[in-house]
Amino acid sequence: MFDNRADLDVESLLRIVLVLVVIWIGLEVVGEILGIFGALLGPFRPLLGLAIIALIVLWLTDNL
Repeated sequence: MFDNRADLDVESLLRIVLVLVVIWIGLEVVGEILGIFGALLGPFRPLLGLAIIALIVLWLTDNL
């Protein structure tokens, strides 16, 4: 009745794992870049967050 356990090929599994590893490495690189950028900003990090929030609100309300 449920004999479809091995329908997924090895190549498909390897592609899935490869995509997940690429996403993981990409997130690590972005995290490092943002960490360096945050260290350079120092005390201005909260202001950067507020500026991003303001830009998103302006974008969503079509005022930008």
